[in-house]
Amino acid sequence: MSQPPNHFDVLIVGAGLSGIGAAYHLQTSCPGKTYAILEGRERLGGTWDLFRYPGVRSDSDMYTLGYSFRPWTEAKSIADGASILAYVRETAEAYGIDRHIRYQHRVERARWSSADARWTVDARDLASGELVTFTCGFIFACAGYYDYEAGYTPAFEGVERFKGPVVHPQHWPADLDYAGKRVVVIGSGATAMTLVPAMAKRAAHVTMLQRSPTYVIAAPERDRLADWLREKVSPEATYDVVRWKNVLVSMAFFSYCRRYPAHAKKVLVGLARKALRGDAEATRHFTPTYNPWDQRVCLVPDGDLFDVLKSGAASVVTDRIKSFTEKGLALESGAELEADVIVTATGLTLKFLGGVALEVDGRAVDPAKVMTYKGMMGSGVPNLAIFIGYTNASWTLKCDLTSEYVCRLINHIDAHGYTRCCPVNDNPSVVESPLLDFSSGYVLRSIEKFPRQGSRPPWKLHQNYALDRRALRHTPIEDGVLRFSRA
Repeated sequence: MSQPPNHFDVLIVGAGLSGIGAAYHLQTSCPGKTYAILEGRERLGGTWDLFRYPGVRSDSDMYTLGYSFRPWTEAKSIADGASILAYVRETAEAYGIDRHIRYQHRVERARWSSADARWTVDARDLASGELVTFTCGFIFACAGYYDYEAGYTPAFEGVERFKGPVVHPQHWPADLDYAGKRVVVIGSGATAMTLVPAMAKRAAHVTMLQRSPTYVIAAPERDRLADWLREKVSPEATYDVVRWKNVLVSMAFFSYCRRYPAHAKKVLVGLARKALRGDAEATRHFTPTYNPWDQRVCLVPDGDLFDVLKSGAASVVTDRIKSFTEKGLALESGAELEADVIVTATGLTLKFLGGVALEVDGRAVDPAKVMTYKGMMGSGVPNLAIFIGYTNASWTLKCDLTSEYVCRLINHIDAHGYTRCCPVNDNPSVVESPLLDFSSGYVLRSIEKFPRQGSRPPWKLHQNYALDRRALRHTPIEDGVLRFSRA
């Protein structure tokens, strides 16, 4: 049967780090499959092309954030955003993936037909404004779960009174001049930790204003083992060894924090105190009330945040905002912070599937009523896989495993003449829980609109690379939960 011109075996949604990786695995493991990547923006790179604020970088090492199939060969282990973007672009070009991307095609709706065993996907061509229709047998949703349109900014009282610029890092103005000016960065997450030392190089002074402290740990910007190995073995061997070393260290650290939270807290606060030369007042700003890994532990390369605090180029204030004023911020303690520029590093907004509306046989899919299967498919939603990366490790570690599994699944479908696969939960003992077990504000604000996870495999979302590696690489495709059929 002939297919329409916009029909593909697989459609990949998103040309960021995940989408480019998925395309590599697909064309390598399923070489006979046709595919296209639909990307809403004008360029590939996703998050790493979107964020342009000073100092933007990864808070994971590149030996685990990098792809399993393409070694990271740069000197820095904790890389800046421009280097990561170049790595993604070069990967797309090296494997011919860039030729499959349809830019400025924002997916708005996807409709599954069991009778036809295919998805019909509506994408808005942002250049022309027209709606373009595609069809496919399988969707690989690689759009992440952040809202690219807008970050999160609380409703601050009196913000209109402030005379200077108020900037959110997600929409950084290219012409913002903060040289020699007083800057207040509101927030204490990974973005704020990056902005403060970067802006302190040019600003008169930078103040990080936080409602509550965050755990911060310093790590070398360069990996000593990688530097040593590069002189002795190939780049591929260096990458593999350091990647596994970092995976095991991060897993051990997370397990230690979860098992011995009081001791872990003492150690992390102690390291901050040592980095701040025992300054008791400064240490108070790095002593959270919650346990380590209830929220993400922030990583600072070579302790750059601590350095600017010790030098006096930056400072930390722990307080709550009462209102904006003409000259800065009035705090609930009665203190005032004067500023020329205010940066609201107050978090991101979550959006499931980038806001794509799903339908299955004419019925709208409510994501909140879907349970995730192996952290990548949804109950009652056929032939669609999503990426859900780790919260306690590099995003790409999970994405590589997800891509491998989906390719194995697609090949299994073909080998047995199936046209449809769909997870079905008919076990009443499986108890639902939130998809992400994290107390960070950006999660709590939106997680109820997301799919759920279950209390036992294969519905339980592991935050453990070793468990996922075994479950996704070595367990049978046909497990009685994933149901197969023919059109």
